[in-house]
Amino acid sequence: MGVKVDRVGEENYNKFGSKMVVVGYRKYSDIDVYFPEYDWTFKGATYQSFKNSQIKCPYERTVYGVGYIGEGKYKCRENGKNTRVYDTWHHMLTRCYNPKYHKKHSTYKNCEVNEEFHNFQNFGEWDSENYYQIEGGRMCLDKDILLKGNKIYSADTCIYVPETINKLFTKSDKKRGYYPIGVNYHKASEKFISQCNIYDFEENKTKKIHLGCYDSTEKAFEVYKEFKERYIKKVANYYKDKIPSKLYDSLYNYEVDIND
Repeated sequence: MGVKVDRVGEENYNKFGSKMVVVGYRKYSDIDVYFPEYDWTFKGATYQSFKNSQIKCPYERTVYGVGYIGEGKYKCRENGKNTRVYDTWHHMLTRCYNPKYHKKHSTYKNCEVNEEFHNFQNFGEWDSENYYQIEGGRMCLDKDILLKGNKIYSADTCIYVPETINKLFTKSDKKRGYYPIGVNYHKASEKFISQCNIYDFEENKTKKIHLGCYDSTEKAFEVYKEFKERYIKKVANYYKDKIPSKLYDSLYNYEVDIND
């Protein structure tokens, strides 16, 4: 009969670089591994996974050095693919902390995620209470319709909105150039063009509406502002019975600013 090996106290590092210590050894296929940095113990691991650095801690900030999975009922994957809530959470972190994403979407520079939402389980809990669907429409996570100019994703500032509403506030600073939102310069006429994109619900497509040519950027923007605010109210009324009341109120009272 062989002598039972006691490997308690052995140390190693997992593939994320976290220190691991064996604190319980019942047999080769049943050990407990402690992560000192996170004061957390993985129970019932195999010694082979410990030696191969394959054990993970749910509190390691594995997503852009910020996000971590945490412990709870919300799952990252089901039936071989990512869950909707995990993809939403991960993309939120991508928008804020991925430099490559910022190269194409510069408006997300300097945005951040509130500490509470760094934990996927916390975000999952918020999502379960706030997510809703509208037939035929994709839902988007928004951070700055309820609080204009907001740069922080948090439980107080986030809300799910239909994609059609989300596109109302999409900005293309690179395409716009130096002119106010809704304004372009027409070189041939030496005039400033006022125009606005709208979504035609009957034809199910986006259209660009020409609002006229003007001698100044101020006048062109004034026309755009009046049209856009009226259009946002129209969209709000279209969705009135399908969206949260606080979203409807924010849309109805939204004011377009020349610095948008």
